[in-house]
Formats: sequence, structure tokens, C-alpha cells
Amino acid sequence: MDFNVKKMVKDAGAALSRVVQLTEEKLGTSEKTELDAHFEYLWDRAENTRNYTDKIVRNTEAVLIPNPGNRIEDFIYEKIEKKKPSRLSNLEYLGLDMVEGGNVFGPGTAYGSTLIKVGQYEQKLGQVERDFIASSGMCFTQPLRKFLDTEVKTILKEKSLLENKRLDLDACKNRVRKARSMLGIPAAERDLRMAQSEFDRQAEITKLLLEGISSSHATHLRCLHEFVESQARFYSQCTTIMTDLQRELSSSSTIPGASSSNPTIINGNPIDSTEFVQRAKVMYNYEPKDSSELSLVANEIINILEMPGKDDDDYFLGEKGQKRGKVPKAYLEIIS
Repeated sequence: MDFNVKKMVKDAGAALSRVVQLTEEKLGTSEKTELDAHFEYLWDRAENTRNYTDKIVRNTEAVLIPNPGNRIEDFIYEKIEKKKPSRLSNLEYLGLDMVEGGNVFGPGTAYGSTLIKVGQYEQKLGQVERDFIASSGMCFTQPLRKFLDTEVKTILKEKSLLENKRLDLDACKNRVRKARSMLGIPAAERDLRMAQSEFDRQAEITKLLLEGISSSHATHLRCLHEFVESQARFYSQCTTIMTDLQRELSSSSTIPGASSSNPTIINGNPIDSTEFVQRAKVMYNYEPKDSSELSLVANEIINILEMPGKDDDDYFLGEKGQKRGKVPKAYLEIIS
């Protein structure tokens, strides 16, 4: 292997010179070149952007993927550039267990059929949640993580180079001051001019990168808007799913035992809700004439029982959740 001895010696000398200069600055025995106020402002803004972007990304990922083990696994797969493993969400696992339990207890039983129905809707929620996590990663966390891994690292690298150039410059200034009473002034001044030129060039490069943070903020703002849209869409879908589930449960089942303590009384006869025989679809809206009747909304599904007595041939006994009452047959279409 070919070693450039002169370069190694020069680099070692420069590193030693920087250490000496930094030590003297800390001890207060040497002056330090200060950067202008605008540069310091740009640097502070870049530091704040880096710190808060990192916090936001980590906290967002913790919200989207609460399991730290899964986050670590995803991070490793991302680093080795392999496809992340497909995994079910907790809601989907819950839904699967409910469906399995419902089949064990019997789809023909009230509890079993309800378990299956709720489990299916939990699976829908889980699928929507997985879509939300994926879209949030694409539009928000991934762009911000890329910013940290590329732009920020480049800025930190150039800032580190600038600090080295600054130490070299101040070391040259010290040598010029010490050489004023010696014959080496021309050489020291030549080194100073070179160090000043390199420092100024590096300061300009770093300043340009720091000014680019403004465009990064604009990109982050757009990502933030997309994240909010994705989150709003997710919660809207969840609300729709749960509203549909509530509607189905209220129109197709009753809570066992609810009628045993307070049975419905129609025409003086107690009606047991376990006498359920059919389901019906409401064809038209219906406003009850008195407290013995149910209100109906078009297209909803209700349970119906035969009315006791001979005077109510035009009515069924309807059930909506825990509410029961007379409903006109002409407003219903039998579906099962």
C-alpha cells in the first residue's frame, strides 16, 4: 500500500494545531474569529429544525406503530433495503378472534352471530388503520426522515469543515502575531491569507446550505397538510364503519334479558322478545300515533313478531334495539 508520508505529516500537524488553538481559546489565551450575526441566525434555525424534526418523526412513528419492537424491525428492513414484513394490526387480530369465537359459539345464536358481525367490522377498522399508517409514512414521516438523513447530514459535515477552517485561520493569526519580531513574517502572512481564503469559501458554502432550510420548511409544511388530510380521512372512515355497525346491531338484535324484567304489553298481553320470527325492511318513514307504536325510518332493518289478538291484523310487534312497539304491516317488506 502506497502511503503519502508528506500528506500524513501535514494532516497530523494541522490536527495538532487545531487542538492547540481550541485549547487556548477555552483557556482564554487566544482570540476566536466570530461568524456574523446572520450566519448565527441561520445556524440556530437549522439546529432547531433538526431537533424538532427528529422529535416529530419519532413521536409520529410511535403513534402510528405503538409496538417498539415492530418499529425497530421496520427500521432494520429499511436500512438493508428489503421489503417490510406484512403484519396484521391489533384491530385485525381482535376481529379474527371474535369471528373465530362466534363460529365456536354458533352463528345461529344471538351471541355468536353478534361476535362474528363485530369481529368483521373490527377487521375493517384494522384494514383502514393499516392504510392510514402506510399513507402517513409516504406523505409525512418518510420525507422528514429523508431530510434528516441527507440535507441535515450535509449541513453538519460542512459546518464541521467550517469549524476546522476557522481553527486553522485563528492558528495562522497567532503565528503571524508571534512572528512579528522574527524573520518568518512573510511566510506566516502567506499562510494567513490562504487560511482566510479557505475559511471565507467554506463559510459561503455553509451559509448557502443553511439558507436552503427555508425551502425545506416549505416542503415540510406541504407534508404536514397531507398528513392532516390523511388523518382526517382515517377518522372519518372509522366513524362511518362504527356508525354502520351500530345501525346493524340496533336493527338486528336485542340484549338478552332486557325484556324479562319489563316485558312489552300490547292489548293487555306480555310479549317475550325471544319470540322473534322475522326481519323486515322499512319502506317508508312512519311517525307513531301514540306511545304503543314505533317510529320508522325508510331503509332501516327491524325485527318483527306476530301481534297477539285478533284486532291488530294490520300491525306487527316491531323491535329496534331495546325498543318495541306496534308497526304497520303496509310500511314493511319481509326479508327473512
